[in-house]
Amino acid sequence: MSASLKLNTHYTVSSADTDMFSRLKLSAMANYLIQSAISSAEQLGFGFADLKKEHLFWVLNRLDIELHRPIMWSEELSVETWPKNIERIFYIRDFVVRDRQNKVVAKATSAWLAIDISSKRPGNFKAEKMAVFSRLKDVHALDYSPVKLGAFDGKKIAERHPNYYDIDLNKHVTSTRYIDWMMDAFPIDFHEQHYPQHLSINYLKETMPHEPIILHHQENEEIHLFEGFNSQQDKVAFRGKITF
Repeated sequence: MSASLKLNTHYTVSSADTDMFSRLKLSAMANYLIQSAISSAEQLGFGFADLKKEHLFWVLNRLDIELHRPIMWSEELSVETWPKNIERIFYIRDFVVRDRQNKVVAKATSAWLAIDISSKRPGNFKAEKMAVFSRLKDVHALDYSPVKLGAFDGKKIAERHPNYYDIDLNKHVTSTRYIDWMMDAFPIDFHEQHYPQHLSINYLKETMPHEPIILHHQENEEIHLFEGFNSQQDKVAFRGKITF
């Protein structure tokens, strides 16, 4: 049963996925995880087409990634993922990333919402389908739940105006773009000397085309907190924390 609920997806780090120092971008790692989650859900009968039949769709709400070392251009990676548990309204999914030598290079956990298409509020699957989501509740990549980030007093550092390629097929800013916006807050010489060790990000409100995001930042040694405020909606779009 454990094996049938797990999926391994293989990736080769391309030049398009790397920074100017040939290291895998944090947003590209997040993309590998998200694409693996989509493939796993499809395999288990909970993909986007399956959910549409139940008048639901998936939304990523929280993501935590621990990176053990810099991952380089042309490396071959295997992303193992599985549905782990249900915590209140959240569907928890974990990930383990291994290199070609089968050494663990990253681990992650995530929290997803099944949203009702009409009400745009969290919904539920039929009772007979719920059991699959907690069969591996004792199998952990990370032994903690995806982190909920709180508000903080930060300094305004930028204003982002979403452009055409910031928008995904759901017609809102794609989840990885927020990570790029955070990483762009650091100068090149900082990136040359540092590689992220931990990312926590909470997706709170979708950002539509032409809705500016005001980015706030607070630094505490190697821990950097971010908040993106949607000035048009007067709501926080996302919060993030990056540790180097």
